[in-house]
Amino acid sequence: MTEAINEKTDQAVGMLKWLWLTAVVVIIDQITKLAVDGSFEKYERLEILPFFNLTLAYNEGAAFSFLAGAGGWQRWFFTAIAVAVSIMLTLWLRKMPKTDWWSAMSVSLILGGALGNLYDRVVYGHVVDFLDFHWQGYHFPAFNIADSGITVGAAMMILDMLRNPGKH
Repeated sequence: MTEAINEKTDQAVGMLKWLWLTAVVVIIDQITKLAVDGSFEKYERLEILPFFNLTLAYNEGAAFSFLAGAGGWQRWFFTAIAVAVSIMLTLWLRKMPKTDWWSAMSVSLILGGALGNLYDRVVYGHVVDFLDFHWQGYHFPAFNIADSGITVGAAMMILDMLRNPGKH
């Protein structure tokens, strides 16, 4: 009887235990954004390595500043998308088998990134970016820890699909 209840509870919770990783991404993201936003003027740069700077930029759009100058409606559009994606990722995580820790980790990283940028968008009206990688005069668009969580999580998901094509 107790085993049946535990099994049912495990099925209902799925891999929600991985939400700790989501929280870590959000916390590190917000701490680093506050530190840079409180220490830098907009577009000020601090060279850390020959190919890496810290800088302060505000992104009112999506990835690569897509729709950044669209007049303000995009803030709520991207907010709605982030909320919907976050709900979907949480439900997916909940339904995930207990043995699928790789997928749980990748979804948790993506969810942490989505929530970190969602917070900025709702509270500030823009996303705070500060990681500036460059090479021979070309600068990759500035990004943040939340974006890194999304990127690493998506890369892990793609790798999993390539390694286990029948799984998905």
